[in-house]
Amino acid sequence: MPRKRATIREVAQATGLSPAAVSYALRGLQVSEETKERVRVAAAELGYEADPIARALASGRTGMIGLLCGSLEDLWQQSLAVGISRGLREKDRYALILDAFGDPVRERVLAQQLRDQRVDGMIVQPIDPAAAFWPELCESLPVIAVGDSIAGTAGEVVFDNRRGVTLALEHLRALGHHRIAVLTPTRASTPDRPADVFVMAEAERLGLDIQVATSPHGLPDATAVAHEVLSEKVPTAVFCFADSIAYGVYAAAQELGLSIPGDVSVMGYDNHPMSGLLTPGLTTVDWGIDGIIRAAVRLMSAAADGGTRRRHVVQAPALRERGSVARAPDLRRPAGHRGS
Repeated sequence: MPRKRATIREVAQATGLSPAAVSYALRGLQVSEETKERVRVAAAELGYEADPIARALASGRTGMIGLLCGSLEDLWQQSLAVGISRGLREKDRYALILDAFGDPVRERVLAQQLRDQRVDGMIVQPIDPAAAFWPELCESLPVIAVGDSIAGTAGEVVFDNRRGVTLALEHLRALGHHRIAVLTPTRASTPDRPADVFVMAEAERLGLDIQVATSPHGLPDATAVAHEVLSEKVPTAVFCFADSIAYGVYAAAQELGLSIPGDVSVMGYDNHPMSGLLTPGLTTVDWGIDGIIRAAVRLMSAAADGGTRRRHVVQAPALRERGSVARAPDLRRPAGHRGS
């Protein structure tokens, strides 16, 4: 027979305190440090564990934070989910992680399901930040957006996508690339994501010939899209809005007998740890994932605890140059030529 769960009344009897005082001590409220320690010791000896259902009913909080990811096929989002989950655990909260699979409709359904499950708050990396359902949902629970802004959130950690896109395209243009393919996870149904808008604006400013294609994050699908792009009018460079998508370009180039960066340069947008292990290493835009995780957890904790001040954190990018980008093929010097 399993041992019966110890009750708060038994802890009270062991310490000579009232059940209310024990409850306060376990939650770190209104009692001395000496009393807190005495209660903790007695609870440990008795094997007492707070009943999560009773605690939720009493406090109106579940201790659960919904973490809605745009697509967990994206390796960078996997790392983000792991980091945020661990950060929340350090705050005595648990992450309920859901995957929208890159589908805006599924994103809406899952966001509403998390609300209905009475999570204390939600962290989301939105697929469709302009969707009409977000403002209403944000009225019912605190939401922290990561990546792109959402109207009505309790806080946000947004990427300076204009700067990130400019860094990438100016770097490619400086090396003579004018015919550039851009692979984005954005679907035709969500055309207004900031990074996609900025890439077209910057392409016009820099005089670039941009070909945009939609690509999933998963390696097989990303490889198929890249294979099609590289089989047609081969660009001199491919700029991918996720390192996971760039890995598909590597695979497709190998299938087609194209060298990187000899025949085509490749650039990513995450700086996932795997990107430095490729041959050649992937040049990419680094968003500082550790800082994003810390900021998202901090903002969510404050909002879930009842904080009303809306906080806005802008994450600045940095260019990480590796071997996957070189001068455009038609601008390279003949073999054996030496400069001064």
